[in-house]
Amino acid sequence: MAVKIRLRRMGAKKNPFYRIVVADSRYPRDGRFIEEIGYYNPLTEPSEVKVDAEKVKEWIKNGAQPTDTVKSLFKKNGVL
Repeated sequence: MAVKIRLRRMGAKKNPFYRIVVADSRYPRDGRFIEEIGYYNPLTEPSEVKVDAEKVKEWIKNGAQPTDTVKSLFKKNGVL
């Protein structure tokens, strides 16, 4: 099972809001997920990111791979 840490799109049309989730890579983007570990709101100025750093480190230790976008969000916020 390839586990990814990725974004799940929420919100209305042209009003995106993302949840950072841990999901099996075979599931659809907005489909089933294992655990929600934070959120990202790109519309606020500056963009708002809230992440449970402890859960992120635990999942990465267990083999979960963050996507490129999520990895850059983590680096900007000092999680990785």
